[in-house]
Amino acid sequence: MAKKEMHLGAFLLHTGHHVSAWRHPDSQPERVMEADYYRQLAQIAERGKFDMLFLADTLFANYANPHYFKHAVTTRPEPITLLSYLAGVTEHIGLAATVSTTYQEPYNLAREFAMLDHLSHGRAAWNIVTSSRDEEAANFGSSPHMEHSLRYERAREFAEVAAKLWDSWEDDATIADRRAGIFADPARVHTIHHRGEHFGVRGPLNLTRSPQGRPVFIQAGASDSGRRFAAEYAEVIFVAWQTFDEAKHYYNSLKQLLPEYGRSPEAVKVLPGILPIIGSTEQEARDKEALLQELVLPELGLSMLSSALGGADLSDAKWDGPLPSLPDASRINGGKSRFQLISDLARREQLTVRELIYRVTGARGHRTIAGTPEQIADHLTDWFIRGACDGFNIMPPVLPGGLEEFVDQVVPILQNRGLFRTAYTSSTLRGHLGLARPDSQFAASTV
Repeated sequence: MAKKEMHLGAFLLHTGHHVSAWRHPDSQPERVMEADYYRQLAQIAERGKFDMLFLADTLFANYANPHYFKHAVTTRPEPITLLSYLAGVTEHIGLAATVSTTYQEPYNLAREFAMLDHLSHGRAAWNIVTSSRDEEAANFGSSPHMEHSLRYERAREFAEVAAKLWDSWEDDATIADRRAGIFADPARVHTIHHRGEHFGVRGPLNLTRSPQGRPVFIQAGASDSGRRFAAEYAEVIFVAWQTFDEAKHYYNSLKQLLPEYGRSPEAVKVLPGILPIIGSTEQEARDKEALLQELVLPELGLSMLSSALGGADLSDAKWDGPLPSLPDASRINGGKSRFQLISDLARREQLTVRELIYRVTGARGHRTIAGTPEQIADHLTDWFIRGACDGFNIMPPVLPGGLEEFVDQVVPILQNRGLFRTAYTSSTLRGHLGLARPDSQFAASTV
């Protein structure tokens, strides 16, 4: 049996994942809307043989929070447009983007991702999110924000409709017979006639079936609703865990849940987010981390912590004291799993408000590892070998340097250990991930 290899995603966020990255002397905040900046980042990740790069997205500028809007990078490039450009300047790396099911329509999304998959010759992936902010709702005339469980009901139906649309053209539907004058076989192009609680879509899609059949489905929710949604639909799951035991428990529970939905454990890849701060010595890495923390403006840090805790009022909190009382998690209508993760972290490690701010402003609840390349590789190896994940979503603290350091210093160690590819062996993202290409669900109807 071939040795199992880990999967790596490059999570690209403007100047880097640390909120003060844009103030770092090695960052390039003036370039965050330049195509060539993202070409550079994508090609660095591809040089490192990453499975995919990932662009997160939100549908608002955080104007309601003056500290965040004033002191942090709140701009986000529109991901489908940007990934369509990156498809032409890369050859192998997967191209993943967040698009919300709450403020989008299945037909539009299906067309966009099908075209991205065509342009990239089979490298597209969709991160399915339900949106979690009232600020997003306000941009779509939907105030108050849709309730948490209802958002997941809509997301389930949305994913079902999108899959039908991607399947509406069978693989051999296009004939293109010039002499006979037949472009497509009508018997192999299907109206889907979907009528559900949230959507009514006739179909078919007006694009042929794409190289992967469907884009790879990614999901990032760790609440109970999110976990079950992931077990039913996701093929890659992004998670945030601080400890091995948390990660291992989630990994085992998710894999055990998959048979309920007729799926095998190999059908889903779990990738925890990791923020690596790399130094030639451990002390140098710690010094790099300290510099980033020194650049955090106190009012911004407190605003970020409040947001991560569901908007909790921290105005009277003592910086060197414990967290004040928080609302019950059941009353949170936004990011339930992130609220639980941050509050659990504070209690487990008995962190002060100041210490917790430092954890949030860097990795936003994901695990930070500061150390030498060997130490970081050891950590990744340990979690992977002991069965807590299938790989990692790498979150460079500062770009482009943090990504270059990981590619040039950590990846070779993983390759030498036989844990990561030394060359791409597939032309599609499904191939990189070892995922099957789905058949059209309508194919059997014409046999």
